[in-house]
Amino acid sequence: MTARWRGAIPLALAAAACTTVAHRLEAPRSAVGVEIAPYAVYEDCFSLNEGDRVAFQFSAQPPTAFNVHFREGKTMVMPVELKAAADESGDFVAEKNQTYCLSWEAGARGSVVAYWVQPVRPRS
Repeated sequence: MTARWRGAIPLALAAAACTTVAHRLEAPRSAVGVEIAPYAVYEDCFSLNEGDRVAFQFSAQPPTAFNVHFREGKTMVMPVELKAAADESGDFVAEKNQTYCLSWEAGARGSVVAYWVQPVRPRS
C-alpha cells in the first residue's frame, strides 16, 4: 500500500461514518461526564422534521465552542453557534426534515460536558 492510499482510507471511513442514519429525537436524552480530549469534537445527532422544536441545556468545564448544525450538501448550516460557553440553554426549530447535531469542540485543555436535549411538544 502506498502512503497516498493510507491517508485516503481514514477520510473514506470518516465520510462513511457521517452518513449513518440518526434516530429520531422522541424523548429527552442526556449525558453526564462526557470527556472531550484537547481539540476534539463530541456530537449528539438526531433526525427532526420541519417545524420540530428542541430544547437543550449544557455545562462545560472548561468552556467549549458549541453549535447546533445540519448539512446541506457540503455546506454546514449552524442555527446556533457559541464561541466559548460554560453554561448555556436554549431552543431551536428545525428548518427542514434533516439530521441535526449538537456539537462541542474542546480547546487546548479538553473539557467535560453534561447536557440534556428534548423535543418540545406543542401545547394542546
